[in-house]
Amino acid sequence: MNATERTPADLLSSALAADPGRPLVTFYDDATGERVELSVATFANWVAKTANLLQGDLAAGPGDRVALLLPAHWQTAVWLLACASVGAVADVGGDPGAADVVVSGPDALQAARACSGERVALALRPLGGRFPQPPEGFADYAVEVPGQGDAFAPFAPVDPEDPALIVAGAEYSAAEVVERARADAPALGLTGPGSRLLSALSYDTWEGLSAGLYAPLAAGASVVLCRNLGHLSEDALAKRIESERVTATAR
Repeated sequence: MNATERTPADLLSSALAADPGRPLVTFYDDATGERVELSVATFANWVAKTANLLQGDLAAGPGDRVALLLPAHWQTAVWLLACASVGAVADVGGDPGAADVVVSGPDALQAARACSGERVALALRPLGGRFPQPPEGFADYAVEVPGQGDAFAPFAPVDPEDPALIVAGAEYSAAEVVERARADAPALGLTGPGSRLLSALSYDTWEGLSAGLYAPLAAGASVVLCRNLGHLSEDALAKRIESERVTATAR
Protein backbone atom coordinates (compact mmCIF):
# COMPACT_ATOMS: atom_id res chain seq x y z
CA MET A 1 0.00 0.00 0.00
CA ASN A 2 1.29 3.40 -0.99
CA ALA A 3 0.12 6.40 1.04
CA THR A 4 0.39 8.61 -2.06
CA GLU A 5 -2.27 6.55 -3.87
CA ARG A 6 -5.36 8.62 -3.10
CA THR A 7 -7.24 8.40 -6.41
CA PRO A 8 -7.92 5.62 -8.95
CA ALA A 9 -5.58 7.47 -11.34
CA ASP A 10 -2.84 7.17 -8.71
CA LEU A 11 -3.41 3.41 -8.58
CA LEU A 12 -2.99 3.18 -12.35
CA SER A 13 0.20 5.25 -12.22
CA SER A 14 1.64 2.92 -9.59
CA ALA A 15 0.69 -0.15 -11.63
CA LEU A 16 2.37 1.37 -14.67
CA ALA A 17 5.55 2.07 -12.74
CA ALA A 18 5.64 -1.40 -11.17
CA ASP A 19 5.01 -3.69 -14.17
CA PRO A 20 3.70 -2.08 -17.36
CA GLY A 21 3.72 -5.32 -19.37
CA ARG A 22 1.51 -7.44 -17.15
CA PRO A 23 -2.15 -8.04 -18.06
CA LEU A 24 -4.62 -5.73 -16.33
CA VAL A 25 -7.97 -6.20 -18.09
CA THR A 26 -8.90 -9.21 -20.20
CA PHE A 27 -12.36 -8.76 -21.71
CA TYR A 28 -14.73 -11.37 -23.13
CA ASP A 29 -18.10 -10.85 -24.78
CA ASP A 30 -19.62 -14.30 -25.03
CA ALA A 31 -22.42 -13.07 -27.29
CA THR A 32 -19.93 -12.10 -29.99
CA GLY A 33 -16.86 -14.21 -29.23
CA GLU A 34 -14.73 -11.13 -28.65
CA ARG A 35 -11.61 -11.35 -26.51
CA VAL A 36 -9.36 -8.37 -25.78
CA GLU A 37 -6.36 -8.36 -23.45
CA LEU A 38 -4.91 -5.07 -22.27
CA SER A 39 -1.65 -4.81 -20.44
CA VAL A 40 -1.20 -2.08 -17.85
CA ALA A 41 0.67 0.00 -20.45
CA THR A 42 -1.96 -0.43 -23.15
CA PHE A 43 -4.80 0.29 -20.76
CA ALA A 44 -3.00 3.38 -19.44
CA ASN A 45 -2.50 4.61 -23.01
CA TRP A 46 -6.22 4.33 -23.71
CA VAL A 47 -6.91 6.17 -20.44
CA ALA A 48 -4.50 8.97 -21.33
CA LYS A 49 -6.00 9.43 -24.80
CA THR A 50 -9.53 9.37 -23.38
CA ALA A 51 -8.65 11.82 -20.62
CA ASN A 52 -7.19 14.18 -23.23
CA LEU A 53 -10.40 13.90 -25.25
CA LEU A 54 -12.48 14.53 -22.14
CA GLN A 55 -10.46 17.49 -20.89
CA GLY A 56 -9.56 19.03 -24.25
CA ASP A 57 -12.24 18.42 -26.87
CA LEU A 58 -15.13 17.98 -24.43
CA ALA A 59 -14.00 20.73 -22.02
CA ALA A 60 -14.71 18.64 -18.91
CA GLY A 61 -12.97 19.49 -15.65
CA PRO A 62 -13.08 18.76 -11.93
CA GLY A 63 -16.63 18.42 -10.65
CA ASP A 64 -18.25 18.07 -14.07
CA ARG A 65 -20.64 15.14 -14.29
CA VAL A 66 -20.09 12.50 -16.96
CA ALA A 67 -23.03 10.11 -17.38
CA LEU A 68 -21.74 6.69 -18.44
CA LEU A 69 -24.54 4.76 -20.16
CA LEU A 70 -22.36 1.74 -20.79
CA PRO A 71 -22.25 -1.96 -19.88
CA ALA A 72 -19.42 -3.79 -18.17
CA HIS A 73 -16.83 -3.48 -20.93
CA TRP A 74 -13.12 -2.72 -21.23
CA GLN A 75 -13.91 0.66 -22.78
CA THR A 76 -16.14 1.50 -19.82
CA ALA A 77 -13.21 0.74 -17.52
CA VAL A 78 -11.11 3.14 -19.60
CA TRP A 79 -13.72 5.90 -19.22
CA LEU A 80 -13.92 5.38 -15.45
CA LEU A 81 -10.17 5.94 -15.13
CA ALA A 82 -10.22 8.83 -17.60
CA CYS A 83 -12.84 10.60 -15.47
CA ALA A 84 -10.68 9.97 -12.41
CA SER A 85 -7.66 11.41 -14.22
CA VAL A 86 -9.50 14.62 -15.11
CA GLY A 87 -11.34 14.92 -11.79
CA ALA A 88 -14.76 14.60 -13.41
CA VAL A 89 -17.53 12.67 -11.65
CA ALA A 90 -18.28 9.34 -13.35
CA ASP A 91 -22.05 8.89 -12.99
CA VAL A 92 -22.65 5.25 -13.92
CA GLY A 93 -26.08 4.87 -15.48
CA GLY A 94 -26.79 8.46 -14.44
CA ASP A 95 -29.39 10.87 -15.74
CA PRO A 96 -28.02 12.31 -19.00
CA GLY A 97 -30.30 15.32 -18.60
CA ALA A 98 -28.33 16.31 -15.50
CA ALA A 99 -24.90 15.60 -16.97
CA ASP A 100 -22.33 17.88 -18.56
CA VAL A 101 -21.18 15.06 -20.83
CA VAL A 102 -22.84 11.78 -21.76
CA VAL A 103 -21.01 8.70 -22.98
CA SER A 104 -23.35 6.13 -24.46
CA GLY A 105 -23.25 2.65 -25.89
CA PRO A 106 -25.37 1.77 -28.92
CA ASP A 107 -28.32 0.62 -26.82
CA ALA A 108 -28.75 3.89 -24.90
CA LEU A 109 -28.41 6.53 -27.62
CA GLN A 110 -32.02 7.67 -27.44
CA ALA A 111 -31.84 8.26 -23.68
CA ALA A 112 -28.46 9.96 -24.08
CA ARG A 113 -30.01 12.65 -26.30
CA ALA A 114 -31.42 14.21 -23.12
CA CYS A 115 -27.94 15.61 -22.42
CA SER A 116 -27.66 19.22 -23.52
CA GLY A 117 -23.86 19.08 -23.27
CA GLU A 118 -21.31 17.05 -25.18
CA ARG A 119 -22.32 13.56 -26.34
CA VAL A 120 -19.99 10.69 -27.17
CA ALA A 121 -21.10 7.36 -28.63
CA LEU A 122 -19.25 4.05 -28.34
CA ALA A 123 -20.03 1.33 -30.86
CA LEU A 124 -18.54 -1.29 -28.48
CA ARG A 125 -17.43 -3.27 -31.53
CA PRO A 126 -14.50 -5.70 -31.45
CA LEU A 127 -11.07 -4.04 -31.42
CA GLY A 128 -12.62 -0.68 -30.57
CA GLY A 129 -14.21 -0.33 -34.02
CA ARG A 130 -16.22 2.69 -35.09
CA PHE A 131 -19.88 2.95 -36.03
CA PRO A 132 -20.60 2.13 -39.70
CA GLN A 133 -22.72 5.30 -39.65
CA PRO A 134 -22.01 7.78 -36.84
CA PRO A 135 -25.11 8.56 -34.73
CA GLU A 136 -26.39 12.06 -35.42
CA GLY A 137 -25.54 14.49 -32.63
CA PHE A 138 -22.74 12.35 -31.19
CA ALA A 139 -18.99 12.24 -31.54
CA ASP A 140 -17.83 8.70 -32.41
CA TYR A 141 -15.32 7.72 -29.73
CA ALA A 142 -13.46 5.37 -32.08
CA VAL A 143 -12.95 8.23 -34.53
CA GLU A 144 -11.99 10.89 -31.99
CA VAL A 145 -9.70 9.06 -29.57
CA PRO A 146 -6.85 7.72 -31.75
CA GLY A 147 -5.48 11.19 -32.53
CA GLN A 148 -5.35 12.24 -28.87
CA GLY A 149 -2.04 12.55 -27.02
CA ASP A 150 -0.41 9.55 -25.37
CA ALA A 151 0.48 11.50 -22.21
CA PHE A 152 -2.02 13.24 -19.98
CA ALA A 153 -1.67 16.02 -17.41
CA PRO A 154 -4.75 17.54 -15.74
CA PHE A 155 -5.24 21.29 -16.06
CA ALA A 156 -6.08 21.35 -12.33
CA PRO A 157 -4.95 18.99 -9.55
CA VAL A 158 -7.46 16.29 -8.66
CA ASP A 159 -8.59 16.55 -5.04
CA PRO A 160 -8.97 13.05 -3.55
CA GLU A 161 -11.77 14.31 -1.30
CA ASP A 162 -13.91 15.62 -4.17
CA PRO A 163 -16.77 13.51 -5.59
CA ALA A 164 -15.46 11.02 -8.16
CA LEU A 165 -18.07 8.31 -8.65
CA ILE A 166 -21.83 7.88 -8.49
CA VAL A 167 -23.31 4.40 -8.81
CA ALA A 168 -26.63 2.96 -7.67
CA GLY A 169 -27.52 6.25 -5.99
CA ALA A 170 -24.39 6.42 -3.83
CA GLU A 171 -21.63 8.99 -4.23
CA TYR A 172 -17.97 8.33 -3.46
CA SER A 173 -14.93 10.57 -3.38
CA ALA A 174 -11.78 9.47 -5.18
CA ALA A 175 -10.19 8.56 -1.86
CA GLU A 176 -13.26 6.52 -0.86
CA VAL A 177 -13.10 4.58 -4.12
CA VAL A 178 -9.48 3.65 -3.37
CA GLU A 179 -10.16 2.81 0.27
CA ARG A 180 -13.21 0.66 -0.48
CA ALA A 181 -11.43 -1.12 -3.32
CA ARG A 182 -8.53 -2.01 -1.04
CA ALA A 183 -10.91 -3.20 1.63
CA ASP A 184 -12.82 -5.37 -0.88
CA ALA A 185 -9.75 -7.09 -2.29
CA PRO A 186 -9.20 -9.82 0.35
CA ALA A 187 -12.84 -10.98 0.28
CA LEU A 188 -12.64 -11.20 -3.52
CA GLY A 189 -9.61 -13.46 -3.27
CA LEU A 190 -7.19 -10.79 -4.46
CA THR A 191 -4.01 -11.35 -2.50
CA GLY A 192 -1.60 -9.31 -4.61
CA PRO A 193 0.33 -9.59 -7.88
CA GLY A 194 -0.54 -12.78 -9.72
CA SER A 195 -4.12 -12.81 -8.47
CA ARG A 196 -6.56 -12.97 -11.35
CA LEU A 197 -10.28 -12.40 -10.76
CA LEU A 198 -12.95 -13.46 -13.23
CA SER A 199 -15.92 -11.12 -12.86
CA ALA A 200 -19.28 -11.50 -14.59
CA LEU A 201 -20.92 -8.79 -12.48
CA SER A 202 -22.50 -5.80 -14.18
CA TYR A 203 -21.11 -2.31 -13.70
CA ASP A 204 -24.34 -0.86 -12.29
CA THR A 205 -23.43 -1.51 -8.63
CA TRP A 206 -20.40 -0.76 -6.47
CA GLU A 207 -19.82 -4.51 -6.13
CA GLY A 208 -19.61 -4.91 -9.90
CA LEU A 209 -17.30 -1.93 -10.34
CA SER A 210 -15.07 -3.08 -7.52
CA ALA A 211 -14.74 -6.66 -8.73
CA GLY A 212 -14.56 -5.65 -12.37
CA LEU A 213 -11.94 -2.91 -12.05
CA TYR A 214 -11.13 -1.08 -8.84
CA ALA A 215 -10.22 -3.93 -6.46
CA PRO A 216 -7.91 -5.73 -8.92
CA LEU A 217 -6.24 -2.39 -9.68
CA ALA A 218 -5.83 -1.61 -5.98
CA ALA A 219 -4.40 -5.07 -5.26
CA GLY A 220 -1.88 -5.08 -8.10
CA ALA A 221 -3.90 -7.92 -9.62
CA SER A 222 -5.82 -8.33 -12.87
CA VAL A 223 -9.40 -8.96 -13.97
CA VAL A 224 -11.01 -11.20 -16.57
CA LEU A 225 -14.16 -9.20 -17.29
CA CYS A 226 -16.90 -11.31 -18.84
CA ARG A 227 -20.01 -9.92 -20.53
CA ASN A 228 -22.88 -12.26 -21.47
CA LEU A 229 -21.31 -15.13 -19.55
CA GLY A 230 -24.68 -16.93 -19.67
CA HIS A 231 -23.88 -17.91 -23.26
CA LEU A 232 -21.07 -20.09 -21.96
CA SER A 233 -21.50 -23.67 -20.79
CA GLU A 234 -20.09 -24.74 -17.45
CA ASP A 235 -17.46 -26.84 -19.22
CA ALA A 236 -16.41 -23.87 -21.36
CA LEU A 237 -16.27 -21.68 -18.29
CA ALA A 238 -14.06 -24.20 -16.50
CA LYS A 239 -11.72 -24.20 -19.50
CA ARG A 240 -11.58 -20.41 -19.47
CA ILE A 241 -10.78 -20.35 -15.77
CA GLU A 242 -7.93 -22.76 -16.44
CA SER A 243 -6.59 -21.09 -19.59
CA GLU A 244 -6.74 -17.59 -18.11
CA ARG A 245 -5.15 -18.76 -14.85
CA VAL A 246 -8.05 -17.38 -12.85
CA THR A 247 -7.54 -17.55 -9.09
CA ALA A 248 -10.96 -16.27 -7.94
CA THR A 249 -14.41 -15.56 -9.39
CA ALA A 250 -17.24 -13.08 -8.81
CA ARG A 251 -20.50 -14.10 -10.49
